[in-house]
Amino acid sequence: MTKTLEMVFRTAAGNEVSLNLPDPKDDLTLTQAQAVMQDVIDKNIFVIKGSALAEKVEARVSSRETVALV
Repeated sequence: MTKTLEMVFRTAAGNEVSLNLPDPKDDLTLTQAQAVMQDVIDKNIFVIKGSALAEKVEARVSSRETVALV
């Protein structure tokens, strides 16, 4: 099973943007995810189409299982 941390932000222009990180640690908490998201915003790490990330919208962990049909 593959897990992905999905961090959803809103840009200064009002668009939603998702950043996905593979294999988050199993005991990741919402507080930890929000702290990382705030660091990304504060350090202006990403600018999307000329607009900085401005607001945290959501953090979630999704999982996907792949079954080979052989």
